[in-house]
Amino acid sequence: MDNSGMFVGLDIGTTSIKVIVAENVKGQMNVIGVGNERSEGLSRGVIVDIDKAVEAIKSAVRQAEEKASIQIQNVVVGIPANMLSMEPCNGMITIDEQAREITDQDVQSVALSALTQNLPPEREVIDLQAEEFVVDGFDGIKDPRSMVGVRLEMRGMLFTGAKTIIHNTRKAVEQAGLSIETMLVSPLAQGKTVMSDGEQDFGTILIDLGGGESTAAVIHDHRLKYTYTDDEGGAYITRDISVVLNTSLDNAEKIKRDYGYADSLQASDDNEFPVEVVGQSQPTQISERYLAEIVEARVGQIFSNLKQHLDSINALKLPGGIVLTGGVAALPGIADLAADTFGVTVRTYIPDQMGLRHPSFVQVLSLVTYRGQMSEIDLLVKSAANSTGDIQFNANESQFESSNQSNKRRTASNRDREQQPKKSKKKRGQGIKSFFSDFFD
Repeated sequence: MDNSGMFVGLDIGTTSIKVIVAENVKGQMNVIGVGNERSEGLSRGVIVDIDKAVEAIKSAVRQAEEKASIQIQNVVVGIPANMLSMEPCNGMITIDEQAREITDQDVQSVALSALTQNLPPEREVIDLQAEEFVVDGFDGIKDPRSMVGVRLEMRGMLFTGAKTIIHNTRKAVEQAGLSIETMLVSPLAQGKTVMSDGEQDFGTILIDLGGGESTAAVIHDHRLKYTYTDDEGGAYITRDISVVLNTSLDNAEKIKRDYGYADSLQASDDNEFPVEVVGQSQPTQISERYLAEIVEARVGQIFSNLKQHLDSINALKLPGGIVLTGGVAALPGIADLAADTFGVTVRTYIPDQMGLRHPSFVQVLSLVTYRGQMSEIDLLVKSAANSTGDIQFNANESQFESSNQSNKRRTASNRDREQQPKKSKKKRGQGIKSFFSDFFD
């Protein structure tokens, strides 16, 4: 599918709100506008003051509009991994006419049937992804359209989140005068963007080191299998510097960006810089090594917390190692510190687009990249998660139009939650076989 068109990504982060306007031309994503504004009204990746968040979103959008010379109306929004839940779901429908070709409407109907399961009142559907379709018992089908069959089944993965998080995000975006084209699970979009095909296949860990929180996500067999969010992020590092050096938070943030090292072994005792200390008329000279020890203590604690949870599921035995993203990942020496802590290969992903060569832009860039790569089947299935009625799909314009007509097609829900067995991968050292058995099968 040629998803040529304009896409706008909106990353509502704890420390900054970023907007990217990108044009996807035959698979090539060209960024034509960027907005970056300091966040207000957010805590640990979650909107806690809608009015303040709205003003910050508006400011970031205006910046992107001026640079791209367009008026932004629709945005692709990322939902963080806070309280994210993933569970397999199955759906089945019987085709009305015997032995006729399967259509777009049939795909939408079977996706809707996969959603006929009771959710707790505090949770809401974020996304629905099809892993395979089954036509009259023949499985492993990625696109069943134009095939002939009597019974159509879909096996997929349902992503749900806390209703409060989703509601506050949607409300803030709407009050900013924007419409949400689609919501994406941020770790999934990032993993699909920063990892190679082999890394997604054999298994890799993505660690997003943000300002308000740090998230670990496991991608294996091209699927998001696990997420964990630690409440500590770059803001904690800034606060530590402020407390230890007795300087303001603004000064601490600037010092961290200009002189900070994540690995104290790479910092120098000889290189010093001035620090404005509260209550003193003259700045105090501080060495890079001393600052690095402050930074390393907090980053090391974040890594230790993540390692504990990743060890509990044997994820560190995956052959792909770790990919670091997020603003904190820009600290010099952080990949070496991570490699020492986790005991696996580690690399930092930095976008190669001009003006975006900083790991803090990975998330917003991944939103537009992932959206631009979505196929017609992806969009058809996803539309079911965002609608309670029929949705007509225009393949030429890649748009969905709601219909008030009730679904007259017979649907049946398959409530079997048992996961289908996965194909085993190549071994990497001792214990990998049990890892696939315990965690992925």
